[in-house]
Amino acid sequence: MNLARKIFLAGCVAAAAAFSAWGRPSVLSLGSHAADSAIVYPESVETDTRRLMENWYLTTYTALDRDVESRPDVEVTDQELIERLRSIPTIIEMPFNSIVRAYIEMYTSKKRSLVESMLGMSLYYMPIFEQELESKGLPNELKYLPVIESALDPDAVSRAGATGLWQLMLPTARGLGMEINTLVDERRDPVRSSQAATTYLKQLYDIYGDWSLAIAAYNCGPGNVNKALRRAQASTPSLPDGTAPTDAPKKDFWAIYPYLPKETRGYVPCFIAATYVMNHYDKHNISPALAKRPILTDSVHVKHRVHFQQIADVLNIPVDELKILNPQYRQQIIPGDIREYSLVLPANQVYAYIMSEDAIAGHNASLYARRDAVEPAGEGPGGAVVGKDGDWVISETVKYHKVRKGETMASIAKKYGVSLRSLRNANGGVRKPARGARLKVVTTERVWQPRPQEELAAATPAEGDNLLVPSPDTESAPAAEPVASGDLAQASDNSSEGDDGLSLGSVVGASSEAPAKAETRAAEAPKAAPAKAPAPKKEQPKKARAEKKQSTYTVRSGDTLYAIAKKHGTTIQALQKANGLKKNAKLQPGQKLKLK
Repeated sequence: MNLARKIFLAGCVAAAAAFSAWGRPSVLSLGSHAADSAIVYPESVETDTRRLMENWYLTTYTALDRDVESRPDVEVTDQELIERLRSIPTIIEMPFNSIVRAYIEMYTSKKRSLVESMLGMSLYYMPIFEQELESKGLPNELKYLPVIESALDPDAVSRAGATGLWQLMLPTARGLGMEINTLVDERRDPVRSSQAATTYLKQLYDIYGDWSLAIAAYNCGPGNVNKALRRAQASTPSLPDGTAPTDAPKKDFWAIYPYLPKETRGYVPCFIAATYVMNHYDKHNISPALAKRPILTDSVHVKHRVHFQQIADVLNIPVDELKILNPQYRQQIIPGDIREYSLVLPANQVYAYIMSEDAIAGHNASLYARRDAVEPAGEGPGGAVVGKDGDWVISETVKYHKVRKGETMASIAKKYGVSLRSLRNANGGVRKPARGARLKVVTTERVWQPRPQEELAAATPAEGDNLLVPSPDTESAPAAEPVASGDLAQASDNSSEGDDGLSLGSVVGASSEAPAKAETRAAEAPKAAPAKAPAPKKEQPKKARAEKKQSTYTVRSGDTLYAIAKKHGTTIQALQKANGLKKNAKLQPGQKLKLK
């Protein structure tokens, strides 16, 4: 068994002896003679002092003496510590013992720089604590609880999940009506957390009637304190009539000390030491952070969703200052679009914020605004594709409209250019919308979106080829044999009307015997034969005359040069030449083309 455990057991035996020696009352008590070598320091003493000293408030509003090592420790006697504790005006008992001394030495020696930083932060936070304690009629010295809970760091989070200056657990905070979510954690808010913590302390005091027990219960919970009280009661002898002796020790923290969790055993001694060092720091060569200038703050109500960066950009305020003054906003976002939230600002910036509220909300809104409704991306330019008509793409876009005073379904439908029936159908047949209701508006859009050139190239012959396209009136025939250029020219000269009535379009579509017949007639004809008089023109069908009279063509959706040339018995090259079209030129619906 190690020496520390032997000392602890000796202390417990001494305490039990004190409880049983009712016939020999003594002025000594466990509170003034407690000895426990297994001290567990609170997590707050592990605070990163360097990070705390780089706090924006400390570096901006206070002056710190960072040369801590050059100042020697000061030796003090037990009697001096007792006298100084007695001189502090408190209603909560501040007894002295070896455990309290150990905590005082920890603060005044090992954690001196931490104390100096906390003294600097106390310039801002202590007035907030004092105001809440005074409003509830609680002892003023309770303002030192956040010193041992969080080292006055509003962003402190313990291993168990306790958060904020007062280190409130999530269930406790929720039970006190605090808001805790992804964006807001009121446990970090100095004002709101002080209101909740003082309310909780008052409830605990109403239960136990003793501040040392109330403080212990604040640390480990009422359940552990009640368990320790029951165990202490069971170990206390009673009179034959079942009542406790009149000289029995007072049931306070020191009476149940051996039965408390070891973390809580050091809690009240640490509170006494923190109260001592925050009042007598000057007796230990501790130089407090001095205020370079006062920080005066005021608050405004925010009704828009804004980011700290928007406020900082418009009002020229450092973001770090906004974070120090408003630590409850975990993501630096104030969700004022949900409900009104309070924003603490330097007093000289409050009116500037009120005058610039709209400008702040609109500054870089695309970066920080939250989208209320988002439709999935579609193939069309405006929304989800619902159909196609040739090269026309039909898409639907869904919007949402918040009904304002005096608006009707008809006026809303007219505003968005939709039919009244479609607006009603999209909203379940609503006829009279309520003010503030959100209506779904489905708009349809037709956009000209020509097919890619790769698709046109696959369906259209090369535009450089001067192909003859058969007339639509010509019956389909087997593919013709290749024709020599001279023969093709002669066929072209006689294409107006030959002996056998073949047109230019039918030359290509005729059988393979057609070129041979034309070549034979050309060979048999005399070289000096006079030109024959043109034969009288035969009457053309009515449909052919109508097509011949047509000199222009209006482009329709889905038309291509190849399709137009095929329909009107001409070539792609001829159409391009007649209309001054370049290669790969795109046709637009409604465009007029000259037909050659």
